[in-house]
Amino acid sequence: MSETANERRRFHRINFDAATEITQGANRWAAALHDISLKGILVIRPADWDGDPARLFDARISLGAGIEVQMEVELTRAEGDQLGFVCRHIDLDSISHLRRLVELNLGDEELLERDLTALGEP
Repeated sequence: MSETANERRRFHRINFDAATEITQGANRWAAALHDISLKGILVIRPADWDGDPARLFDARISLGAGIEVQMEVELTRAEGDQLGFVCRHIDLDSISHLRRLVELNLGDEELLERDLTALGEP
């Protein structure tokens, strides 16, 4: 990604390796998490992927010690071996865990506040 495109990015992505499961109805896929942000996730496309991009998915990211981030997501990008999902709904516990994860990995309160502010923008 070019530096200019990176500067325009509204949310900081955190490279993070965590057990991730994508579900849609009765279908389930184990996926390798590439990165996560306050706005969504990027995963490596599972070999058996046949999800319907016209319908929403549920994503479950295990952070360890019984802590999970669960969100309802929409597939917005499918390029090569990557699938990009944007978060459409997340519960309070999950956003609290995700906020803490981003905070710890950014190491900069100002960057975190900028991401949180961007969540409220259209």
